[in-house]
Amino acid sequence: MITTRKPLSQSKPNIIQTVRSYSKQLLGFIRQRVNTDEDAEDILQDVWYQLSNVPELDAIEQIGSWLYRVARNRIVDKYRKQKPESLEDFGYEDEDGMFSFKEILLADDTTPESAYLKELFWEQLTLALGELPEEQRQVFVWNELEDETFQQISDRTGVNIKTLISRKRYAVMHLRERLLSLYQEFVNN
Repeated sequence: MITTRKPLSQSKPNIIQTVRSYSKQLLGFIRQRVNTDEDAEDILQDVWYQLSNVPELDAIEQIGSWLYRVARNRIVDKYRKQKPESLEDFGYEDEDGMFSFKEILLADDTTPESAYLKELFWEQLTLALGELPEEQRQVFVWNELEDETFQQISDRTGVNIKTLISRKRYAVMHLRERLLSLYQEFVNN
């Protein structure tokens, strides 16, 4: 059986009409599920691009359902591709500008204050790491402090990379919460 595609001129009005009909509500749907308006607009563009690549628009029975399914898939893809959290993410903005715990770790120990601050930070980090489950602690130490890649850790332990990323994420969330109180002590003194 030979099928013929509709000329582009016949399918174009359907695409334009679909974009006009669904743009606002689809963008609202996506915005509720991503962090920034830019991300939402990028995902919406991906949805429209995928729609434009459909050979026969009339073959899609429920265009609204199809659009929302594509949008959901793009949102999931975006979250899967996100970069794992890092120690560099331990930063807070105060009235003097950005403060980062990484600065403490790399600080020059020439002054008694910086040496004390660095020692106190390492002490608190060690205590907070001790509160973590073993798997989370190991992944964090290997990846952040020993600069091993997730692939290297996976090869050594046999644990899936996604599992390792998830464990590190939980470790980072716990450490961020614990070190926030330390940061607040420094700011309030």
